[in-house]
Amino acid sequence: MKPIRVLVVDDSALIRQMFSQMLSSEPDIVVVDTACDPLDAREKIKKLNPDVLTLDIEMPKMDGLSFLEKIMTLRPMPVIMASSLTQKGADETLRALEIGAFDYISKPVSNQNPDTIGALKHELIMKVRAAAKANMARHSTVYHASPSVVPFHPSGGKSGHIIAIGASTGGVEALREIFLRLPANAPPIVITQHMPETFTASFAARLNTLSQVTVSEAKNHDRLREGHAYIAPGGPAHLKVIRLGTELVCKLEEGPTVSSHRPSVDVLFHSVAEAIGSRAVGVILTGMGRDGAEGMKAMRNAGAYNIGQNEASCVVYGMPNMAAKAGATNVELPLNDIPAALLKACEQ
Repeated sequence: MKPIRVLVVDDSALIRQMFSQMLSSEPDIVVVDTACDPLDAREKIKKLNPDVLTLDIEMPKMDGLSFLEKIMTLRPMPVIMASSLTQKGADETLRALEIGAFDYISKPVSNQNPDTIGALKHELIMKVRAAAKANMARHSTVYHASPSVVPFHPSGGKSGHIIAIGASTGGVEALREIFLRLPANAPPIVITQHMPETFTASFAARLNTLSQVTVSEAKNHDRLREGHAYIAPGGPAHLKVIRLGTELVCKLEEGPTVSSHRPSVDVLFHSVAEAIGSRAVGVILTGMGRDGAEGMKAMRNAGAYNIGQNEASCVVYGMPNMAAKAGATNVELPLNDIPAALLKACEQ
């Protein structure tokens, strides 16, 4: 089996050395070269034909976002962005994911302890391996149709349903495409997207500007309202849906990781199964791992209708695949067909 060929692009010599050493420690990964700026990287991409690129956002001569746009236009390939966990870094990283970056990794800082550096190394290696298997064909064929809003006509004027969505790698782009098609009267939507604490508020704000639905970061005891979507905040808590009197509300509950994540899709889906059962529609989108499979199975057992994103339109067919193997999904669909399908399920 051929090793994964990686080109590391960063204007910091220290980061180039660190990433190269981390990746080269694995027998199935080879760092073919490093580059200090996009112009250097462009020539080395042509010469070396790497499988995966790691790319710093802030660089001289051409910023990483501009270079990423050129890559995704001329030669789509898996790119992992190196990002700072700041507000500016969050905004830039979200833009990179919308352009087509595979994923991102936090840039190390000088005062990080050995355990944190070890976790960073594990994450970088895992994401490079996943990126090498990414479905890049979907970048030019799936996400660029002109979106139109899908009408929603529930019987009796209100459906009484809620929509629960789980996503991970590739989910930023996938959720954007779904929300571009949702109408202002869509049922309440709760979302867990694997994302750091500093990113979720920015992500909610970006979706809010694009969609007819009002999108916000979930807060404790937010009442679930028609035409509103609530994104699980990154950090120490999981997002749940619970009953408070006669109403359904968001609950942020601190606790350990579940299915290796916090917030966890499994936690959200289990709570939806318990709170509303057959009046829920579940959607599981692109992502690595198996988070969401068990919770979605609980939803289906409670009578919910569940949709999985199909393999051809996924960046990573991990979470939907695990849900399908668990018997948790009723149907798998291309991403662009999911908005109409979930709204139709809520009409019935």
